[in-house]
Amino acid sequence: MNREVTLPLIVDDRGTLQVAAADVSKLLRTVGGRWVRLVEGGESGLDEDTVAELAIELAKLADRIDVACIAHSSGTAT
Repeated sequence: MNREVTLPLIVDDRGTLQVAAADVSKLLRTVGGRWVRLVEGGESGLDEDTVAELAIELAKLADRIDVACIAHSSGTAT
């Protein structure tokens, strides 16, 4: 399954970025990691396979954000 996700940048009236992409990618990885730790800790009601897949997808999205930012800052963004 390959779904594209577009995350608009949040800017103010002057064009100042309000949410750094690095913070968003860090948040995605943190959420996925916490889910995995909950499962590892025996949290009931969580399906291990589902949590693992969700954590992987969040990490992939974080990677795509990071790559897009690197491409943009290096002038190679399309």
